[in-house]
Amino acid sequence: MPQPRIYTLQDYMTMLRRRWRWVAVPAVAGLIVGYGLVRVLPKQYTSETLMLVERPQVPNSYVQPISTEDLNAQIAQLQEQVLSRSGLAPIIERDGLLPNNPSNQALDSMVGLLQQAVTLTPITPTVHTTDQTVPGFYLSVALDKPQIAQRVCADIASAFIDQDLRQQESAAEGTTDFLENQLGAAKQNLNQQDAILAKFERKYMGALPDETKTNLSMLSTLNTQLQAVTEDLGRASQNQAYLDSVLSQELQAWKMETEMREGYFPDGYGNSNPLIDRLADAEAQLASLRAHYTTQYPDVAKTEAEIAELKKEIEQGSGLAVGGKFGAKAAMALEPASIQSVRGQLRAVQETIVTDRQQQEHIRRNIQFYESRLRLVPAVEEQYKKITRDHDTALKFYNTLLAKEDDSEMATSLEQRQQGQQLKVMDPANFPSSPSFPQPLLFMGGGLAGGLALGLAVVLAIETSDKRIRTERDLQYYLGTAAFGLIPSIETDAIRRLTDGNGTGKRRRPVEV
Repeated sequence: MPQPRIYTLQDYMTMLRRRWRWVAVPAVAGLIVGYGLVRVLPKQYTSETLMLVERPQVPNSYVQPISTEDLNAQIAQLQEQVLSRSGLAPIIERDGLLPNNPSNQALDSMVGLLQQAVTLTPITPTVHTTDQTVPGFYLSVALDKPQIAQRVCADIASAFIDQDLRQQESAAEGTTDFLENQLGAAKQNLNQQDAILAKFERKYMGALPDETKTNLSMLSTLNTQLQAVTEDLGRASQNQAYLDSVLSQELQAWKMETEMREGYFPDGYGNSNPLIDRLADAEAQLASLRAHYTTQYPDVAKTEAEIAELKKEIEQGSGLAVGGKFGAKAAMALEPASIQSVRGQLRAVQETIVTDRQQQEHIRRNIQFYESRLRLVPAVEEQYKKITRDHDTALKFYNTLLAKEDDSEMATSLEQRQQGQQLKVMDPANFPSSPSFPQPLLFMGGGLAGGLALGLAVVLAIETSDKRIRTERDLQYYLGTAAFGLIPSIETDAIRRLTDGNGTGKRRRPVEV
């Protein structure tokens, strides 16, 4: 199988010199066709405006933005909204792009035409940064009339700005309304948790986990007080026993002394006065009862009443014989000062004992009360933890929503004052003085390039199919052997036509045979 022939640059140049007409004619024709298309095709005028994304005037660290959506996605969403049928219809009506009372089909056709005529080209940052956010974009509109193209471009740019503002304000207001509703529900839940917690604290006041230390401290203090009162009560009981013995001795001595003085009493009294004996016995019994019972005890009250009655009878009996023998005897029947002094001390000790016992009982009840509180602490603590956990969760959620609502209100105010992130027209829509389509240089250059390409393709096809031998390389390729001799060039017109193929008379190199 023969190997494919390899052409050199010199071979190609030779082909071009030999077939230059096949290249020139299509190139000129392509140039003419390109110029004709420029003259024939309808002209399009492109109006362009530059829109930039203006950053918020207040740092995000002070006011958090409402919208956290990616800026590129926001611009794409704005493009879909503005270039939709509902977004372009008002612009078409305002700019008079349709006749009066247009049909829906005509409106849809114009909407489709504008959607194809509008082009958004993102701006590439001149400084390389890691942030891939688009800083802005070029908005261009291509129509058949320059005035209409400029007007429509300006209107679409205004529609972008208005839609962006409405979208930002709607998002801010919607967020604020949502947070207000959530905050109301959170506040209601927090109030319920407050009521539950307050009711629980009132029910178990003093037995709460936070009051355990206080209860232990009070219990320790009460135990100390109980110990002190018990010691005082022991000492008072000892004093009472001592005074009881002293009083008994004094009463016995006084009784013996009275009996020894029986000569001073009238005959009616005998050797002993029974009232005084009964009074002495009653007072001894009262002293014994007071040592063991309080004054409210029935036997104590009964004995006290009996002593009062005996004293009254003795006083009445002594009053009947005042100044006589009977008066002196009755006066001697009264208790001496030593016995009365002992009785006074005994009454004071008894009152101390009663007071100490009352205080001891009171302290014991308080100890039992605080012990019952401490016994309740484990069960109360478990319930209290659950209630406080729910309350803390509700409070935390409420405070979080309250902070977010404040941020949302500030962000809404920022958007309403147009101090947040927004689109801004940097360069207004320009007036296209020359058509953007078709471009003469582009079409004529394209026609010329197409013609040249076609001519070169034709020349290459003709030359590769031509089997004539013109050079020694052609001879070696077709015969497959090397030349072994040279035939000098005979310069005749016929040979020149055979060798040159163009009759130019250019001298050829000898051919090796």
